[in-house]
Amino acid sequence: MDQLTVPEDRTSTDQDRPEHGQRSVRRRSRRRPFRYTLPGLVGALVFLCMSLTPSLLPRTGLTQGLISGITAAFGYGVGVVAAAAWRAIVDRDARPARRRSWLVLGGVTLVTFVAATAYGRYWQARIRELMDAPADSVLSVVVVPMVAGGVFVLLIALSRAVRRLYLWIALLLDRWIGARAARAVGWTVVVAGTALLLNGVVVDQLVAAADKAFSVRNDRTDEGVVAPTTAERSGGPGSLISWESLGREGRTFVGTGPAADEIAAFTGAPALQPVRAYAGLDSALTAELRARLAVDDLARAGGLDRGVLAVVTTTGSGWVDPGAVDSVEYLAGGDSAAVAIQYSYLPSFVSYLVDSDRAREAGRELFDAVYERWNRLPLDDRPRLVVVGESLGSFGAETAFSGEHDLRNRTGGAVFAGPPEFNTLYREFVSDRDEGSPEIEPEYRDGRTVRFTDDPGQDVAPTAEPWGGSRVLYLLHPSDPVVWWTPELMYARPTWLEEHRGDDVVEAMRWIPFVTFWQVTADLPFATNVPDGHGHVYASQYVDAWAHVLQPPDWDAERAEQLRDLLEAGT
Repeated sequence: MDQLTVPEDRTSTDQDRPEHGQRSVRRRSRRRPFRYTLPGLVGALVFLCMSLTPSLLPRTGLTQGLISGITAAFGYGVGVVAAAAWRAIVDRDARPARRRSWLVLGGVTLVTFVAATAYGRYWQARIRELMDAPADSVLSVVVVPMVAGGVFVLLIALSRAVRRLYLWIALLLDRWIGARAARAVGWTVVVAGTALLLNGVVVDQLVAAADKAFSVRNDRTDEGVVAPTTAERSGGPGSLISWESLGREGRTFVGTGPAADEIAAFTGAPALQPVRAYAGLDSALTAELRARLAVDDLARAGGLDRGVLAVVTTTGSGWVDPGAVDSVEYLAGGDSAAVAIQYSYLPSFVSYLVDSDRAREAGRELFDAVYERWNRLPLDDRPRLVVVGESLGSFGAETAFSGEHDLRNRTGGAVFAGPPEFNTLYREFVSDRDEGSPEIEPEYRDGRTVRFTDDPGQDVAPTAEPWGGSRVLYLLHPSDPVVWWTPELMYARPTWLEEHRGDDVVEAMRWIPFVTFWQVTADLPFATNVPDGHGHVYASQYVDAWAHVLQPPDWDAERAEQLRDLLEAGT
């Protein structure tokens, strides 16, 4: 990222040609490790201050420090490149900065950083108020600059190491080719090699290592989860799938949930024991085999004889939001079944970034296996087939369908929560939304099948239009980084930041090239560390979402509130 020394032009004379080891690409004297250029630090300061502007979620001191350090390092590079471009325009060499310039920069840095910190803390407090989140620790005032400084120094050192590698390659090549060609080839080798390394070896090895590390967690069983004693659950008596093979999340899925007597106590009528079928990564070798095994166990447990059958696409580790299935079971009076499979060991936010192919395969294989068996049943004896997926699970669930009509024709309804920006159908519906509707709450084809809301406790727009047949409902919060994250944030202003902000997003949030991308990226791992109804937490909203889709008789706001309280007490 530092300035490059360009060899002086040489005439083509025998006297000036490189001989006896003399090279036209010359090695510069080694820099002191903590020496930085004035233009680079100016750029770092500007970007550091911009990194303290608000984004979607409240940040801890550590998170803000990471964001600020990465952003400042990028700003340093911008400053160095801008200075080099200016010198090229005015045709002059680099000059050492005067002592006065350093003193001015120090003073400006102190004033602007204190002002930016005060501004940032004010808006962080406003975000926490909007989400009813606890106040931030005052220690973050110290943590932010310490972490940011460490990250900045590390990244600049890494960039200089890459530059030294380039110079070394150019020196070797200069023995056989001209200086300009040596420099060009040197940069090409370094850039291409780094890209290939990151896209291939490093990423693949990191994913494999993470998968192996999290597989250890898969063998554990959460406290209070025990093997089922009823035949209606995978891993229970007569099951085709062993308890041990279900994995941690699979054991939680089949080992929890409301029992028939709990449902009867809520509904005031006799209830059935809900059916839950699940196949873990250790249950079968491939996604197709796991899907077929899960459906076989679903049929064995009587799931195909129930009134409602929910096909659930999990998140990366196999997790299913309890509210997504518990709500269906209460609303159906226990006359329901749910089936799911695991496709990864990785936690949700990691799978979201690197594991989408396995989610796509799992979602398609599971729905196809269920639909094939369901379609063989007599027309009057088929359960109502519904689909549910959250986060990467919504992505996987969508892949079984070609569009709005396919969803309407092959399902009895669907609930998709927190859909990632790269969801094919979600992006299609949002991009083709009705004119005048905002991206944070779009309307598609007058809401005839597909609708969107951040608060299913209210009527879902467009309220004046009929919503007949199969209902497909998307839940998305304005503050959910999973919904809005995309690499395009680096260079393109998103539509949702051109419109009015959502109820839990501060108006001060602005799009800044590169900066906003890193801010929203840093929000991803913490998207579930916020109160319910914000960020990527949809637990309590499934009650109202399923009420819209399933339309149970004699349902009202009071009953919905009772069920929400009941589910919240059970978590």
